[in-house]
Amino acid sequence: MTLDIKFAKSPRKGADTAVIFVAADKTLTAAGKNLDKKTKGFISDYLKKEKKFTGKQSDLKIVTLPASSGYRRTLLVGLGKAEEQTQVKAENLGGKILATLEAANSEHAIIFAEGAKKTDEFFAHFAYGAKLRAYKFLKYKSVKKDDAPKYLGKLDFTAAGAKKIYKPLANIANAVYFSRDQVNEPPNFLYPTEFANRIKNKLKPLGVQVEIIDAKQMKKLGMGAALGVGQGSDFPPCMVIMRWKGKNSKGGPAAFVGKGITFDTGGVSIKPAAGMEEMKMDMGGAAAVVGLMASLALNKSKADVVGIVGLAENALSGRAYRPSDILKSYSGKTIEVLNTDAEGRLVLADALSYVQKKYKPRLIVDLATLTGAMMVALGHEYCGTFANDDKLWSQLEKASKDTGEKLWRMPLDEAWKKEMQGKITDLQNIGNGRYAGACTAAGFLQHFIEGKTAWAHLDIAGTAWVKSDQPTVPKYGTGFGIRLLHRFVQDNFG
Repeated sequence: MTLDIKFAKSPRKGADTAVIFVAADKTLTAAGKNLDKKTKGFISDYLKKEKKFTGKQSDLKIVTLPASSGYRRTLLVGLGKAEEQTQVKAENLGGKILATLEAANSEHAIIFAEGAKKTDEFFAHFAYGAKLRAYKFLKYKSVKKDDAPKYLGKLDFTAAGAKKIYKPLANIANAVYFSRDQVNEPPNFLYPTEFANRIKNKLKPLGVQVEIIDAKQMKKLGMGAALGVGQGSDFPPCMVIMRWKGKNSKGGPAAFVGKGITFDTGGVSIKPAAGMEEMKMDMGGAAAVVGLMASLALNKSKADVVGIVGLAENALSGRAYRPSDILKSYSGKTIEVLNTDAEGRLVLADALSYVQKKYKPRLIVDLATLTGAMMVALGHEYCGTFANDDKLWSQLEKASKDTGEKLWRMPLDEAWKKEMQGKITDLQNIGNGRYAGACTAAGFLQHFIEGKTAWAHLDIAGTAWVKSDQPTVPKYGTGFGIRLLHRFVQDNFG
């Protein structure tokens, strides 16, 4: 079920839940006072007796109402202090309230949008957070009609002025949905050429130029690193180039590169069986780049942006590449394979070289679920970010703070770049020991950045998907990076 969000002074009839906001001193808004009057002081009396509800931001309390109210229940929400009412906190609150309403089996709720310092802005971002939290992936679930779970279907906001602010946010949310859908697809349905076709079908109608480079073309171009990764699979690898050429094209495009391993067995250096099912999500970087391109097109960005994703399946077969194989990359550099599970960097190497040669971008940002080492370092909370340019990092850091998609700068050092030099080849695909794995991976990629090109590498291994045993937090792809990079592009080039 899709969440239907409406903004109007007069909400639709038939709502089962009224969401009322309460100030830090437990003062009710106008709508709250009106509801309190209808119930003969029921709500105000409840607030006097309820000591745990203080009105601080994110205080939530479901209260069953008497029939005179016209609703089955109300959700009382603390607004907190004015300085706490930021865009990010509004989004977080919207997500939290969406989950609370669904837990209460609400199907239609009215948000009486009052009390915030900047009402329209606050509730537009509140709705954005609710929209993102409402995502479900139920495509393959067969449920009898009578047993089908009920989800919140309608969410009405009384802040009519928020509609204009919400529209571009909803476009970004829809792009995030598309990205999440691809990450959540099983690998027998989403393989490289299928993913490429979905990208084309999604983006071309939006005005994005899409070019698919198939395996035969890749071979002619000399993309030996990416081809090596995909040679063991019955599903051939490919690359997809996406171009959104906005009016602000002076200075060349900003380039975004995504790792798209549609399933990663680890190859001959096979992964442990436990948790291998999660490796369908190893194309989260590519999904984020596609989502970014969709969001920019939907919002008619003025920026000039090129996206490239390298798609392959790292499979086991008699044709699979092996430890000690030597691959020749598109750049001409030779790479000794020491571990076939360090495959994402090989696909990225050819994509990075190609986008630089063909488009001469002003900067490059790549996204990849690249290393388990990054998850050991930062868990699921922060995305480790390597940047060779302080200005680029500061721009990304600002976008991170503005959107709540958290980045943490990691060190780039010549020592790690040097460690990736090969003994019998130009490069090797892993470092010389178990330590600093995320850093040596970045050091490997750095060999494919030409000249003084500004570059950032986002290792999204821990942020591209959610894994939790909490019943309110399902396991699914997050679409991490789309909101962050959309803000980054719009702030600096849009």
